[in-house]
Amino acid sequence: MKKRALISVYDKINVVQLAETLIKSGYEILASGGTYKFLQENSISCTEISKYTGADEILGGRVKTLHPKIAGAILARNDVQSDIEDLKANDIESIDIVVVNLYPFSAEKTVDFIDIGGVTLIRAAAKNYKFKTVITSPEQYVSLIKELEENNGITTEAYRKDLAKKAFELTFKYDKEIFATLFEKNLDDNIAIDLNLLQELRYGENPHQQAGLYDNGQRASFELLNGKELSFNNIADMNAGYKIVSEFIDVDCACIIKHNNPCGAALGETVAEAYQKALECDPISAFGGIVAFNNTVDEKTAKLMKEIFLEVIIAPDFEDKAIEILKEKKNLRLVKVFEAPAKFKNKKLLDIKNTGFGTLVQMNENKELTKDNFKVVTETKPDARMVEDMIFAWKVAKHVKSNAVVIAKDKRTIGIGAGQTSRIASMEIALAQACDEAKDAVIASDGFFPATDNIQIAGQSRISAIIQPGGSIKDQDVIDECNRYNIAMIFTGIRHFFH
Repeated sequence: MKKRALISVYDKINVVQLAETLIKSGYEILASGGTYKFLQENSISCTEISKYTGADEILGGRVKTLHPKIAGAILARNDVQSDIEDLKANDIESIDIVVVNLYPFSAEKTVDFIDIGGVTLIRAAAKNYKFKTVITSPEQYVSLIKELEENNGITTEAYRKDLAKKAFELTFKYDKEIFATLFEKNLDDNIAIDLNLLQELRYGENPHQQAGLYDNGQRASFELLNGKELSFNNIADMNAGYKIVSEFIDVDCACIIKHNNPCGAALGETVAEAYQKALECDPISAFGGIVAFNNTVDEKTAKLMKEIFLEVIIAPDFEDKAIEILKEKKNLRLVKVFEAPAKFKNKKLLDIKNTGFGTLVQMNENKELTKDNFKVVTETKPDARMVEDMIFAWKVAKHVKSNAVVIAKDKRTIGIGAGQTSRIASMEIALAQACDEAKDAVIASDGFFPATDNIQIAGQSRISAIIQPGGSIKDQDVIDECNRYNIAMIFTGIRHFFH
């Protein structure tokens, strides 16, 4: 009997490698329109679903896999004679493995991005897990490849059942997210959190605290390419760094994290330039830090990073030569993330804090700055260079512990004041770090300025522009003080507290 796999994926990461393994394991591949084209371009032999079914895609591709020759091939039970006869009578060939990931509804939040065919395929294969294998995420490719290698090209029922559980969990959360978005209900009256232990950690933030890494159902998969086991603090810092670089999609970004706060962040023409600019912000604090990138780490960047002691480097990918160079430091952890920064940024997660008074739950912080909440309030108007630096500083400040003040120039941070109990203290720390470079730089503040003292110290340091939420009862005093120092100021109406 022929073995077949159906592949219909929105996220094409690593799908070519998976398809190559499936072919080596004796599978014929069916693929939907976009996936078929992508696999063909990468020299993967496959059959387009429309050719297999004899029915062209319709409604602009909205209907392509909803066909009896697909659904029947997945739902047919191998131990039910009538099912086998129905397949034969209708010229339907069984499909054994279904590889599907869904449209990113969480990113687009429109009805056009509600996946219908993908969810149907997933549920059908999961329902028939006794005979079918359902793969719903690129992070599962590694385990499937291993399973096929260990079992002569097939999968075990125990493995298929585990995947079916994850598939139903995915479709449940997908529908829940659609409901919450379309009907403006983000939090349920009752919240059930299903966490599955992935890995016991050596300890938590401190050696006397027990800790573990759990799967929350929306985690980004990653691979440790080199170095010691990741610690609790490593993973927390990885998250902080990758969140910052994920704010920037179309330009290379590097960020150096220390104790969950950035000590340097920058944009560059290349990842090497971005890293060098980030390092210049605070090379002392960067020692023993964690570096995050939103693009592939190349050989040049690897050579630069080899010069200092780092704990972790995290990126979407690494060139082979870069890995070779960095592996010379045997304890340096290299982490490859199997999720694009854009997708990572748009995760719709619950932010949960346990307190002695109860559990606090809120939606995660994804408010975007747009032209509708971008208001110049001073007589002095910012030029294009200032605006670019202000937006950059604003995005970084969003991820700095409150009270947060970020000073930036030429798309790099030059001073960061974090976690202080007064905003003037954060301002003084950031300006002291920026020193002489503060001239013509810009400032971003996560909260409004409650008094003019912040403006006075900024003016004395010859800051050119400030971006802040506004909303203080002393806003007009603050604006007037900016005018006295010829400082351009923008109000966003968005507060970015991060406690």
